Amino acid sequence: MKTSIATVSISGELPDKLDAIAKAGFDGVEIFENDFLAFDGSPADVGMMVRDYGLEITLFQPFRDFEGMPPSLRQRTFDRAERKFDVMQEMGTDLVLVCSNVSPVSLGGIDRAADDFRELGERAGKRGLRVGYEALAWGKHINDHRDAWEIVRRADHANVGLILDSFHTLSRTIDIGSIRSIPKDKIFIVQLADAPLIDMDLLYWSRHFRNMPGEGDLPVTAFTAAIADTGYDGYFSLEIFNDQFRGGSTLAIAEDGHRSLIYLGDQVRRMSTTNDLTVAPMPDRAAVNEVGFIEFSADAREAGELVGILKTLGFQRIGHHRTKRVDLYRQGDIRLIVNTEDQGFANASFAIHGTSAYAMALVVDNAHEAFDRAVALGAEPFAQPVAEGEVRFPAIRGVGGGLLYLIDDSDNLGRFSEIDFLPVPPLDVEVTASAGLTRVDHVAQTVAYDEMLTWLLFYTSIFETKKSAVVDIIDPSGVVRSRAIENQDGALRITMNGAENRRTLAGHFIAEKFGAGIQHLAFQTNDIFKTAAALRENGFCPLPISLNYYGDVEARFGLDPELTERLKTDNILYDRDEEGEYFQLYSKTYGEGFFFEIVERRGYRGYGAPNAIFRIAALKKSLRPEGMPSS
Repeated sequence: MKTSIATVSISGELPDKLDAIAKAGFDGVEIFENDFLAFDGSPADVGMMVRDYGLEITLFQPFRDFEGMPPSLRQRTFDRAERKFDVMQEMGTDLVLVCSNVSPVSLGGIDRAADDFRELGERAGKRGLRVGYEALAWGKHINDHRDAWEIVRRADHANVGLILDSFHTLSRTIDIGSIRSIPKDKIFIVQLADAPLIDMDLLYWSRHFRNMPGEGDLPVTAFTAAIADTGYDGYFSLEIFNDQFRGGSTLAIAEDGHRSLIYLGDQVRRMSTTNDLTVAPMPDRAAVNEVGFIEFSADAREAGELVGILKTLGFQRIGHHRTKRVDLYRQGDIRLIVNTEDQGFANASFAIHGTSAYAMALVVDNAHEAFDRAVALGAEPFAQPVAEGEVRFPAIRGVGGGLLYLIDDSDNLGRFSEIDFLPVPPLDVEVTASAGLTRVDHVAQTVAYDEMLTWLLFYTSIFETKKSAVVDIIDPSGVVRSRAIENQDGALRITMNGAENRRTLAGHFIAEKFGAGIQHLAFQTNDIFKTAAALRENGFCPLPISLNYYGDVEARFGLDPELTERLKTDNILYDRDEEGEYFQLYSKTYGEGFFFEIVERRGYRGYGAPNAIFRIAALKKSLRPEGMPSS
């Protein structure tokens, strides 16, 4: 699969863009005309710079408002084309994109347009150049690739071909099956873009909301498979217009783009033996069986406060690491590790972020295959020395630079507990009453909003998961965009919360923690009221919820007053959907906005979004004032 990306897709000056595109692993680059015009060098300088980076110029674009112009303007269009051809030859590329005419003075007619392209093809052929025609979704006369193909077919010139763009086809829900009848040698290049489903003007949608394949809701995989069925073996290129990307990290966005194309190629390869895009085979997406453990980094002083909270939650210290200052806590199938080492990655993480849940382990069917897939998709591998005889897990860098460990199965997870940890001596055991917590329900990771798509693609491309629709979480100080990543049976649920300003609770967490990370952990219980009673006995301090909330929730859902009173007594929030009921109980914030959540699901599939504004308002009250050190 030959990969390319348009320079308009990422931020920065042209040299910075080319550097990032090369580092991300692309084979080629489309030069967007505005990037060239803003560059001080000559076309030859651009071409030399591209080739120095080991790239090929796959396309020069765009050439606008060409076909079907009235006689008084027709000659001028060809004069403009000749100037483009001069630039292309000096730059060292042979293909130009001509997009369908949007000029109000343009004239319709398939044959008229075909005549124009036949003449343009003649001019291009004399220079050894090619012309690709693309149907814009908002073109005045041509807005369907089927009509564009008919024009190319009637032009009947070897130097005139078709350019297919997934957004223009899919945004208008045009039948992609029609692509399969197009001869592969007449498809000059394929441009790919995804987008969220939004009901808005096509031009505005295209110019501001495109994203990488797999990050949106359009059937880009099916579109690409239809192209592969023609036998096409040319470039697949990204053309992305997105306001966030224009202000994001040049290299990070380029890396996202390359990952999206490799993931897309892998999906198409698996759909049919005939859809061979020559993507290097990689293991299947990893099925996640459970969250193996969550690891906290801390120093001795702050660990004491954290451990105190864990004890009130009913966690028991069951092991101490053989060679490190690391303790293992457990309740049900939940394992939490507290690492107070003064060296190694955990200590480096603590130095930057303070006490944080910096690592997570996922139990998968085959850890090494999951690792190999992740690396093939551009994930950064991680390794650090372990003592002889200790268990080593494959690991990659995840959200906020934290760690994601991959564990083969529950047996290996048990071996890790037995081999790396010594049982706590009986005299040192502090008996803590279990609160009935059974498993990790979900892990909530907070990221800057402009990084959300990066991490959604990261998880969905590596693991057998799907993403939910965007949910707006209302914070008294702004809006946080939230999406869930989950697998079929709920063994893995990650909520991704995108913060846009530091006044929100999520934004405060990122600002004060110097980066993205896990902001809260939610644990399941089978009986929220028994758990609440056990927590009281353990000295747990729940997050106080406004009494006004309970009168409203009783009226909204028609709750029995007795149930409402029980909810109020234990500061439990309630929600209901078509699948069932949901109960939520929160801790106060720890540090700079981290907190714990306890949930009971009775068939409910969501995450209690309607309650978010009430719990956020309560959580913000428990934040320590800025500038005040932790106790």
